[in-house]
Amino acid sequence: MQTVRQLPDLREAISAFREAGERVALVPTMGALHDGHMALVEAAKRAGERVVVSIFVNPMQFGPNEDLAQYPRREQADSRMLANAGADLLWMPPVEVMYPEGFASIVSVSGVSEVLDGAHRPGHFDGVATVVAKLFNQVQPQVALFGEKDWQQLAVIRRMVRDLDLPIEIVGVPTQREDDGLALSSRNAYLMPEDRARAVALPRALGAAERAISEGGDPEAALAQARETLTAAGFEIDYVALADAETLAEPTPGRPLRLLAAARIGGTRLIDNIPVT
Repeated sequence: MQTVRQLPDLREAISAFREAGERVALVPTMGALHDGHMALVEAAKRAGERVVVSIFVNPMQFGPNEDLAQYPRREQADSRMLANAGADLLWMPPVEVMYPEGFASIVSVSGVSEVLDGAHRPGHFDGVATVVAKLFNQVQPQVALFGEKDWQQLAVIRRMVRDLDLPIEIVGVPTQREDDGLALSSRNAYLMPEDRARAVALPRALGAAERAISEGGDPEAALAQARETLTAAGFEIDYVALADAETLAEPTPGRPLRLLAAARIGGTRLIDNIPVT
């Protein structure tokens, strides 16, 4: 696996892939890789002949009171995982390459980015959209893969690609979970053992709400029960919501729905979501 940190080296490698007629699949990450990321790499290997993985802890998507400094960084371990998984190229730019002095441009996707996490983390999705737009311009992939665990992020990126006519296929890969149902996340490493044991209440509360709604129950009652379950488990809730799966607006009859939640336990913020069948 080739590792590059400077744009000229990246462009040279990508040009070689394109000249060989190879389809490039991109997996953007912030590192601290786990089995969820490896599922993205496996999906990328099926989607293209060349797999490019980026690792960049993006300061633009962290708020002033969030965990940028503490966010786990494990470059050597991540690199070994990617090489063993069969990635072809690791793009790992330093901050000064991604955001050179004088950088002044922001990509903002209104509507879908303003609710849920967008309301609780102002500016977060501007940072996501900006860095992903830059990665798309740098790598020029034909396909890019994102985990469905970050459902709102996926919705924002799909909207951006559609609005800007970017010739990139966006593939969502199902959320990977622990045996007890907790969604895999780099932030799970922050959980103390007692908080980890209680964290399973998050997927279980969403599952119970989904079953109630799918069976014709009152959505508001199902959401209220989910909030009660999470509070009893020790969570501090940001939101538990039922939304249009594409726009994340209020549900409308006949359109796909998604249950989404964000809550903190022991100071660690966890997110999860599931479709409503």
